[in-house]
Amino acid sequence: MGTTTDGLRTLHRAGRLAAEYPAVPRLLDGAGDDELALAGNLLARLDPDEVLRLHPGTTAVTIAVTGHGTLASLRPALTAELARHGLLLRPHFTDFDSYVFELSDPGSGLYAAAPQLVLCVLDPAVVLDELPLPWGPDDVEAVLAAKTALLGRLAARFAATAPGATLVLNTLPLLHRHTAQLVDLRARARLGAVWREANARLLRIGEEHPATVVLDLEPLANEGVPVQDPRLDAYAKAHLSPALLTAYARQAGHLARALTGRTRKVLAVDLDNTLWGGILGDDGPEGIELAGTHTGEAFRTFQRAIRQLTSQGVLLAAVSKNDPEPVAQVLAEHPDSVLRTEDFVRVIANWRPKDENLTSLADSLNLGIDSVVFADDSPFERGAVRAALPAVAVVDLDGEPALHLPRLLRDGWFDVREATAEDRARPARYREELARGDFLQSFSSLDDYLAELDVRVSLTRARPQDVPRISQLTLRTNQFNLTTERLQPAEVAARAEHPDHLVLAVRSADRFGENGLVGAVLLRREEDGARLDVENFLLSCRVFSRGVEHAALAEILRHAAATGVREVRGRYRPSARNGTVRDLFPRYGFTAVAEQADGASAEFRHDLAEPLAPPAWVTLDSELAVPATETGAGTGPVSVAAPGSGTEPRGDRA
Repeated sequence: MGTTTDGLRTLHRAGRLAAEYPAVPRLLDGAGDDELALAGNLLARLDPDEVLRLHPGTTAVTIAVTGHGTLASLRPALTAELARHGLLLRPHFTDFDSYVFELSDPGSGLYAAAPQLVLCVLDPAVVLDELPLPWGPDDVEAVLAAKTALLGRLAARFAATAPGATLVLNTLPLLHRHTAQLVDLRARARLGAVWREANARLLRIGEEHPATVVLDLEPLANEGVPVQDPRLDAYAKAHLSPALLTAYARQAGHLARALTGRTRKVLAVDLDNTLWGGILGDDGPEGIELAGTHTGEAFRTFQRAIRQLTSQGVLLAAVSKNDPEPVAQVLAEHPDSVLRTEDFVRVIANWRPKDENLTSLADSLNLGIDSVVFADDSPFERGAVRAALPAVAVVDLDGEPALHLPRLLRDGWFDVREATAEDRARPARYREELARGDFLQSFSSLDDYLAELDVRVSLTRARPQDVPRISQLTLRTNQFNLTTERLQPAEVAARAEHPDHLVLAVRSADRFGENGLVGAVLLRREEDGARLDVENFLLSCRVFSRGVEHAALAEILRHAAATGVREVRGRYRPSARNGTVRDLFPRYGFTAVAEQADGASAEFRHDLAEPLAPPAWVTLDSELAVPATETGAGTGPVSVAAPGSGTEPRGDRA
């Protein structure tokens, strides 16, 4: 068929598909639905253990699939969706119509598979199969009430049995073939009402049980995805169509990507024929299309949707081959432009190759290039970026602006489990970060810059409202993440409540404003309180190189010594992205006590013989209490202004 399946077939016939698995995301880039279906059938034949043996660094995701109907077509679809995001599917499918047993019994095969993600695929037959004959809206309402109550109990049991895993439910589609069996139009309307009320209750299960996500299938059906194939429904008990299951698999792939820390953060867009119609250099600001014509309204709609994304934390940048002055004029003054200069964290308008500009953009934001999504209408520019920067997600736009929006949103690049206040504040804080960079240029030395930056660090015990953000840091932080352990909100909450654990939230601020909750430290006491383990330390890339990690470690060591701890240990587990924090512990006085097979130090120890002073330029506020004095009076929370010698070690840029 196309180049995607041709490449995969060639590898498959040569027996090289497992050996070349890291190349699969590139081969699937830009693949259409038909190509993905064929690719999924080829990839589903691979043995995941063989792939992991050949490529131990591949991120595998165990997904258990259960439900009411026949779901075999989900396997190739899920396999392809995970593969295109660089993930490897470890599937576990339960028996037909076994979801109640599998989710309610802690000893079931589903739980024994230790899945990270459980898909409980629901269909209308879970209700229709239990109706009496004849039936009416009241009968449907009773069955729906029982089903939604049951699913709520199953979600609660799941959370208690599989902490750290995520359960996915879905709403139940209602078809004309169901409603048309009622000839009474009033009864038909009541059926629609009780069915939608039940779906609303289903959607709220995700609010009541944080370990559960509920996918709404109604938008997919509304956009033309067929819900059922009548023949497969009748003959194979496949109550949802292959097309709908393929769309479902795409949503599940987005969730798997988010759970493994692969959510994108930056949307870099072209301008000409992308955000507006026409060529600015040829048509001038007054000649571009943004309203007043059909195509102009389509561009304006696209801009409105991008503005909506930025309000939830997506970092917007413009990367355009244009002169900077007319671009600045349009973004500042054009009466029909929805997006303004302040909506962008960076506007890059020059004549350099776009891959160079994207690399520069990622560097200026202190983000990896794999955080970037690039949208452009030029096949040449997209091809050049794909060739030079394969880690960038490229969105193919063309000359039809009405399709810009569905093409951008199709892959859910920016989807997260829950958007936090920190997410919504992110664009403003990155703009502040760029201002800090400009401020740095006015100093002749880094020490002078830091002294004037007025860095303030706050270290507090994690509160319930901090849990979603701390979980998000474990899921999305890759560079300053010492172990890359991914924790769901329930796991963070459990550790915060456990008497032997301590979860600390790290906040920072400076002369440019609040940075918010930028880091977390997960601690555990061992051996009757004689040892304190740093199980993980995470820090946002926005605050690297300012002494935040130094100040936090200094306070943790002070607290450990003051509470009778004899040693503090820390772990470092290498990943593809966290190599720059390999020497974090040695940098601050820890010594290696264990080695990995490759010789990289994995465990470090601090004997607390020498205190670690916080950096001179940081003001530290901590609520970690010191022990009571001999008279029985404790000091409570402390505020520490660092000594001013300026000789303390400073954390390197991570």
